[in-house]
Amino acid sequence: MTHIDASYLRPLLLDRENDSHKGDYGHLLVVAGCQTMPGAAVLATGAALQSGCGLVTLHSTPRALQAVVNNFPSAMLSEDPRKAFSCVPGPLDRYSAIAVGPGLGRDALTGVALQGLVMAAKASGIPMVVDADALNLLSENPAWMVDIPAGSVLTPHLGELRRLVPYEKGHEEEAARELVSKSGCVVVMKGFHTKVFLPEGACLVNTTGNPGLAKGGSGDVLTGLLGGLLARGYAAPAAAALAVWLHGFAGDILTQERTAEAWSSKDLIDVLYKGFKELYDGK
Repeated sequence: MTHIDASYLRPLLLDRENDSHKGDYGHLLVVAGCQTMPGAAVLATGAALQSGCGLVTLHSTPRALQAVVNNFPSAMLSEDPRKAFSCVPGPLDRYSAIAVGPGLGRDALTGVALQGLVMAAKASGIPMVVDADALNLLSENPAWMVDIPAGSVLTPHLGELRRLVPYEKGHEEEAARELVSKSGCVVVMKGFHTKVFLPEGACLVNTTGNPGLAKGGSGDVLTGLLGGLLARGYAAPAAAALAVWLHGFAGDILTQERTAEAWSSKDLIDVLYKGFKELYDGK
């Protein structure tokens, strides 16, 4: 196993050219939230805006869009006409990557829309981060697995992993490797010392993070950050490694300053920059 730490990540870092503009740094589409879970869209979008990518568009319901614009006015908006994800926002060729799943719910129309999004992304060659309810819908429709675009990342916690690949306790890593084999994707198995499983067989083990991250919304932040890194131009293995380390580093900073109890997932967004600074300052 390879440990994900600063020395592993620094050689992977991308730089910004002086003569550049927002279009040079990618455009992420976030598909997240519904009328009853708008906060997931807020967290994923806010984290994406701290990833270094040039543009972020959120496709969601009116309530979630309003919540996001109130918190993060630099995000662009795409409105779904229903109370949950029900249609593919097109055309997709304007986007560099897609992050889908946080707070989607599992409405029947959402399942149909997700299948359409996955197939359209594959046709356009756009990598995806697939998380949360998108993974749950995928577990109910395993035939969709073959349509996930190359270069994508799946981010299950252990419960979602069990729904995707049933396993007995103690066999989590075997299940994650089976999911890699079935999907052809990088798999981020979230938990204590989050592990990143790569299609070529390698396993990367994160060295940051603490139990303070065990709060609702933490995974939504990771999804937005990871999607933004994909859009920024990182390949899936590098994006996954960077995202889990930065996410965990932010949690470590907050726990050091406040204890593990007294911070929320939204606070992670405000300190993501400290991990970037740690990496770039030592490059």
